[in-house]
Amino acid sequence: MQTRRLGPFQVSAIGLGCMNLSHAYGVPPSPEEAATVLLRALDLGVTLFDTAALYGFGANEELVGRVLAPHRHRFTLASKCGLHGVNDGSGFKRVVDGRPETLKWSCEQSLRRLRTDVIDLFYLHRWDKKVPIEDSVGALADLVREGKVRSIGLSEVSATTLRRAHAVHAIAAVQTEYSLWTRNPEIAVLDACREIGAAFVPFSPLARGFLTAGLRDVAGLDAKDIRRSMPRFAPEAYAANLRLLDGYQALATELGCTPAQLALAWLLKRAEHIVPIPGTARVVHLEDDLGAMGVSLEASHMQRLDALINRHNVVGPRYDPASQAGVDTEEFTA
Repeated sequence: MQTRRLGPFQVSAIGLGCMNLSHAYGVPPSPEEAATVLLRALDLGVTLFDTAALYGFGANEELVGRVLAPHRHRFTLASKCGLHGVNDGSGFKRVVDGRPETLKWSCEQSLRRLRTDVIDLFYLHRWDKKVPIEDSVGALADLVREGKVRSIGLSEVSATTLRRAHAVHAIAAVQTEYSLWTRNPEIAVLDACREIGAAFVPFSPLARGFLTAGLRDVAGLDAKDIRRSMPRFAPEAYAANLRLLDGYQALATELGCTPAQLALAWLLKRAEHIVPIPGTARVVHLEDDLGAMGVSLEASHMQRLDALINRHNVVGPRYDPASQAGVDTEEFTA
């Protein structure tokens, strides 16, 4: 298994994003199926497992804790705080809260659900813009000093916010959406991570299924699938985006790999400090994803991929206005 540096840890070059096992893409797998995916990933050499308090409103951390706690010494555990669910009587709703006392409370809850004494990498899931980033990171630094957290990460932040946070405490990793069809990190934060020695961890590296070339009809998405609110997955936009896949699939065939492997291989080739975390609810897709480490891309292949799918020909923003307002990432101007 190829490895890469993630803060103070050496981890598998491809980790596992655990969200799909409890959250976001319609009906999740059964607990037994989810456990099978987690244990198979461990057996295949995955040593980075990424979860969050938000996923399944605690259910995902409970799943990871129940299944993987007996193997805790074998992997690096990442979770997130600052974005969680609150039940207001009508169901759970997302709440962004970066106050120091909330982050410390959230850590205690995560430790309990994960059945561990320490979280290796604890991300601020979203920057609460009502709270100075220095205050939120200061609270996470307290958790490091208390031995409850080993390193600190940030999610969906700009290079400017990253540098402000890093001045308070070393930031080990930044997590943001990144793939051939989401290039925002290339504006500034990817380079900023390299400059400060942080890893860059792309979530949704398969473009929420688009780059697997397996999702052809968005009309069949579950009513609760989060992609239904994303502009790129609106029927008209998605129909336009599907036209980008012909040349992409042809290149995958030429290279003897699957479309998913090609997407992940592109990320691994982009920079040595990139550690993607694809998510899946199926073992067959997990095994396919990990095969990306065996795909060798030349400079000419990278150039062809950049021409095939890029920010100029993808139709639609990645988030709707409400979701976009909740992130701090840089955006391309027209």
